[in-house]
Amino acid sequence: MTARLFGLIPAAGAGVRFRGDTPKQYTPIAGQPMLVHAARALASHPAVELVFVVLAVDDRRFAELDWSALGERVAPLFCGGPRRRDSVMNGLVAMADAANPDDWVLVHDAARPCLEAATLARMIDALAGDEVGGILAVPVADTLKRTADGARIARTEPRDGLWQAQTPQMFRHGVLMRALGATGEVTDESAAVEALGLRPRLVHGSARNLKVTYPEDVAVAEALLAGGPA
Repeated sequence: MTARLFGLIPAAGAGVRFRGDTPKQYTPIAGQPMLVHAARALASHPAVELVFVVLAVDDRRFAELDWSALGERVAPLFCGGPRRRDSVMNGLVAMADAANPDDWVLVHDAARPCLEAATLARMIDALAGDEVGGILAVPVADTLKRTADGARIARTEPRDGLWQAQTPQMFRHGVLMRALGATGEVTDESAAVEALGLRPRLVHGSARNLKVTYPEDVAVAEALLAGGPA
């Protein structure tokens, strides 16, 4: 690969849906904060030069953690914003001295501690020569119901052709800067790239790449990290 690879983890949020006293990214899972697992997963690939972690301006917890196992391959950026989109954009600006516009950026959720090395390697191999980039995703398996009031079913939605997006999402630094600069609120980086008229590639992910959203997800993540069933 001629282009370099960097990781970028937005970790400035408070995890409102998680309903905990500790910011979700610092919640202990299998003996380590969730953020450490996520950063280690990206750094496990030898082609990823550096993992940038975007933190809240007043974050004090990051410096209290032991990052020695990752050497100097993790770098904090204290420039997080009020929304995920803002944190990613601020991180891209802050890392611009290190990354060229054509370099790849792997944007990964701090709340996905179970990303497996084989899944990450498959994604990087699949997208290394792609013109646009892409995301990890899995086909939707469950029946989807839409509600109008949050209590009763309005209709059943067809699931044909639907995929559930995961992270990492892998795009060129310059493309991400342009995409996020041209869009408002988006729920993932792919949506911003799609708004440019580009069509990101889907790379088959894994059910094990769980996003920890609610407190009950912690036990599932710990089982997965221990090698339990997905």
